[in-house]
Amino acid sequence: MSVAVCVDVGSTYTKAAKIDLSGAGLIERTEVPTTSGTDVLDGLNAAVAAVGGHGAPLYVCSSAGGGLRLAVVGYESLVTAEAGHRVGLSAGAQVVHVAAGPLTGAAVTALRAARPDVVLLVGGTDGGDGEVLLHNARRLAAQRLRVPVVLAGNADVRPEAAAALTARGVPVTVTGNVLPRIGVLDPLPARAAIRDVFLRHVIGGKRLSKGSRFASLVRAATPDAVLAGVELLADRAGAGVLVVDVGGATTDVYSALVPDAEAETGPRRDVAGTLWRSRTVEGDLGVAVGADGTRAAAATEKLPPPGDDRDLAATAATIALRRHARGHSSGPGLPRTGGRDLRDVRIVIGSGGVLRHGGGDHVLGAVLADTAGGWALPDRARTIVDREYLLAAAGLLAVDHPAAAAGLAGTLLG
Repeated sequence: MSVAVCVDVGSTYTKAAKIDLSGAGLIERTEVPTTSGTDVLDGLNAAVAAVGGHGAPLYVCSSAGGGLRLAVVGYESLVTAEAGHRVGLSAGAQVVHVAAGPLTGAAVTALRAARPDVVLLVGGTDGGDGEVLLHNARRLAAQRLRVPVVLAGNADVRPEAAAALTARGVPVTVTGNVLPRIGVLDPLPARAAIRDVFLRHVIGGKRLSKGSRFASLVRAATPDAVLAGVELLADRAGAGVLVVDVGGATTDVYSALVPDAEAETGPRRDVAGTLWRSRTVEGDLGVAVGADGTRAAAATEKLPPPGDDRDLAATAATIALRRHARGHSSGPGLPRTGGRDLRDVRIVIGSGGVLRHGGGDHVLGAVLADTAGGWALPDRARTIVDREYLLAAAGLLAVDHPAAAAGLAGTLLG
């Protein structure tokens, strides 16, 4: 029997799953406290040993140390900056800062204050205006920003922009434009580049481990792996999939929708493009560290004050899904963008400790009963709890073992 061990190193727990690659099934799983206070390899090694995974290939993702912090610098707030924001989230990043238009010294200071691990620099469609992209590249170079930059803007000026950055010692990765044409969002090249920069430059700098082995083992940020698993599941099911993952500090929402040709080319087309596989993260919603944020958000949303952990999880999930579906505003007075039409979703999956330990029906029931949330509810959705955290494991295996990964994701469907 061919096996692999998939490990998710989280900020609180390290979860390991031993997978039968030939049978595409879970053999054994465990979770242990993440040992970030000493060396995360201690917890990782303990988890691998607990599932009998010694000698098996390891597939590791991580959100320890705060995961991947991304800043987006774009041209217009409602077009390329918004497109970059959507792509950054889909790459598994926590978008900590968004800037639009020509950068000033004060704007660069604000960017620095956000402490990003990576800057996604975008701007202009291919063949369109390139001056703002060039200006921003030169400004970042002049300010001697030492944060790695992923350059994903106008193809006509990318070489000149990259040269300006490298001349001042700024690490830069050049990739395809996130918005090559108005209304056409191309996330995959930038998503791959962000993942590569995370692995080469970021994970080793988190000081999570004393040596280089941990950095060499990590293949993705955890949210990136989960989104890959969600995509596999949606493809296998041939239907829209919605996932809400309620954690102690944050609540993530993933949606993989069936593409709608009219939404891409018709009068409802979004100028920043439509991302059919998407993720949002709510850094103020959780059941432990984020509990106070959940209570405050409940008051803002006019929801009842949550009581126990199940109520906290239900409230966090409800608000996170409202935000995911309604979209967000880039500033006061600006319209909401990036909303999701979830009416045709057929599978709703819940994840997280509270749901796994008996709260799944309560949380997902509350989400699908949220008729006052300002979003159209899925009307024929099946609910599932990912009790074994299989989506991250499936996403980790997707490249090397696509059949096993698809089969593993499919086990959630029963």
